[in-house]
Amino acid sequence: MTAVAGARRPAARAAVRGHGAWFLVLPALIPILLLSVGPLLYGIVLAFTDAQSGRTTATAWIGALNFRDLLHDTLFWESFRIGLVWAAGVTVPQFLLALGLALLLDQDLRLARFARALAIVPWAMPEVVVGIMWRLVYSPDAGILNETLRDLGLGGGRDWLSGLATALPAVIVVGVWAGMPQTTVALLAGLQNTPRELHEAAAVDGAGAWRRFRAVTWPALRPVALAITALNLIWNVNSFALVYVLTSGGPGGKTRLPMLFAYEEAFRYGQFGYAAAMGCVLVAVVSVLLAVFLVGRLRGGEDA
Repeated sequence: MTAVAGARRPAARAAVRGHGAWFLVLPALIPILLLSVGPLLYGIVLAFTDAQSGRTTATAWIGALNFRDLLHDTLFWESFRIGLVWAAGVTVPQFLLALGLALLLDQDLRLARFARALAIVPWAMPEVVVGIMWRLVYSPDAGILNETLRDLGLGGGRDWLSGLATALPAVIVVGVWAGMPQTTVALLAGLQNTPRELHEAAAVDGAGAWRRFRAVTWPALRPVALAITALNLIWNVNSFALVYVLTSGGPGGKTRLPMLFAYEEAFRYGQFGYAAAMGCVLVAVVSVLLAVFLVGRLRGGEDA
């Protein structure tokens, strides 16, 4: 009898510890449930209704009608194509430039700490402030870009954010500039965690800079590079504030990202159910991207 009671005590203690752990997690879990999971579930339900603003009749359940209409909405799929161009056009140069900057900041430079602090300044600025600042840079009359082109004798006076051919490239440049710091910080942390002895051994063996990068730096940096690139791609697919401040989706919808399209449907035209269906499609796309990222990480772990 004593042995049975003694065997039950560890199990009881483990159960108490388990309940205590839940109480410790609850303060962080409740805001996530209320502010993330709850709105997400409500948006999914809303996508299957005909919810509209200003209507006097009750909202009705219409099944997958919004999704069926979405399949034939050429404007939405055009915005989706623009969103993919934007996401790829920002993510790839962002990573390449951040990698070069991280490699530079990893060197024993004079005022290295000041340079590292200066490199993350765009990260500390709100997207609204970044958008307003770059609108001034691109200003056709007194913008620093056009003034520089005039001084160099290359013309000037172009309205970069209103031109059909220049609006999207101009916005992509801003996206790369604004998003590069966090990528640089992540890659720099990965570089500083690489043992210096490996570089020294490779240099003793006669390996050049490029060979040392391929054999030593990149294998150690690859997990960090994969993680930050996947996260950047997801963030860029969901971009809204920066492009909204810069162009509001214009001119002629040339910079209308999917999130901007859904925003207009919901708050300009009052089609809440239809906008929620767009949001569900975007969530599905982001989930696929996240699944690809996780599969890549798992395969990378198995290969290692």
